[in-house]
Amino acid sequence: MKLSDLRTTLQEIHVSPVKTLGQNFLHDQNLARWIVDQAKITSDDYVVEIGPGLGALTKLALERGARVFAIEKDTRLANFLRERLAHPQLEVLNTDALDFDAHVLFSQRAVKLLANLPYNISSQLLLKFLKYPSPISLWLLMLQKEMALRLSALPSTRNYGALTLHVQLHHRVEYLRAIPANVFFPRPDVDSALVRIMPRDARELPERDDELLMKLIRCGFSQRRKQLQKLLRAYVADWRDVSSNLGFNPKARAEELSLVQWIGLANYIAPAIRPETHAIKEEQFPVVDKMDRVLRYAGRSEVHGDNLYHRAVHIFIFNEAADLYLQQRSRWKDRYPLLWDSSAAGHVSDAENYDEAAKRELEEELGINVPLEKLLKISASPQTDREFIWLYRGQLHGNIKPNRSELESGAFVATATVDGWAAKRPEDFAPGFLQCWQAYRRR
Repeated sequence: MKLSDLRTTLQEIHVSPVKTLGQNFLHDQNLARWIVDQAKITSDDYVVEIGPGLGALTKLALERGARVFAIEKDTRLANFLRERLAHPQLEVLNTDALDFDAHVLFSQRAVKLLANLPYNISSQLLLKFLKYPSPISLWLLMLQKEMALRLSALPSTRNYGALTLHVQLHHRVEYLRAIPANVFFPRPDVDSALVRIMPRDARELPERDDELLMKLIRCGFSQRRKQLQKLLRAYVADWRDVSSNLGFNPKARAEELSLVQWIGLANYIAPAIRPETHAIKEEQFPVVDKMDRVLRYAGRSEVHGDNLYHRAVHIFIFNEAADLYLQQRSRWKDRYPLLWDSSAAGHVSDAENYDEAAKRELEEELGINVPLEKLLKISASPQTDREFIWLYRGQLHGNIKPNRSELESGAFVATATVDGWAAKRPEDFAPGFLQCWQAYRRR
């Protein structure tokens, strides 16, 4: 839409751009096409657009065959998009993007996000839509240039800070180009820039305690001019030893440490606990027949290697909002590493029954002890890895304390979202969980 057409359209629908809503409308069509090209949109994509305005990018995404889900806070603009574009592939939601639950997007297979974020709430929106786990495979964001430089910054630069590390922990950020103010109406007071963000492979960085890591980073950047050894003296007794091991100057300030060095620092303070592989292989399980009757006992490696019938428990833990806690399995698991699974799960050992195993697994993996309701039994099958599974349910009152050697991460997810996620992306889950969830929902 040309600038003259844009002005006319705004007058027709009685819209005066509101600065607090970040209403600066793009009128350079060549630039709009270039921006959409950077998202590599295809007909397989589900494009979420935040703040579509008059549809400069929306129309181009639709032309590429994508389904577009546009989130527009201004009712007048939302109605305009519905009426003027009126496309079967377009859905317009008239709401504040800050109120939108991004997890529902797990019910779509290939999600890309386009946004021209309002400068005054860009940090809030960023952290909301980048929160791990995220269903989004690509973010293409128009931001205030200063913010774009912060997200993509390298160590030992002025823009490198806590936000940089927070975002880059799970994502790769690419600064594409600056966007001049004169391509918008009304013209903003500052220049913008376009960044492309994509998720990291979970194995790309070492395992770590994310909560501790971010606590150290926030403390380290709380006074940028101070040396880290002074700011973090409560965490590290021998600063020269840790700086020597991690390869940085003992007098370094926060911005001098790379993300990998920050992770190394967190792991120096609280070393990552890896499971003892030998002990795991020697665990003894009851081997059972097709009626779940104990025949004998054998080690884990024999049970799994020979696909013998054995026993397991799965536990679903819900919070007060009735959301289910999903755990992401540790990268060190011998089966289904980094896939999503029940709140807690594990094998029944040779010295316990199902109820005792459920109580133990809950304490070992989540650090909690709550009353459990025994729900249903799932027969052994290839989908359960020949495990007979008893499923339990519990209600959480308090906090989960995940065991870092058992879990990579975890999150509470609404049950409807779990339904959509499991249906559209079953490959994200351990097969045993899918069997348990389907049986639970049927019940």
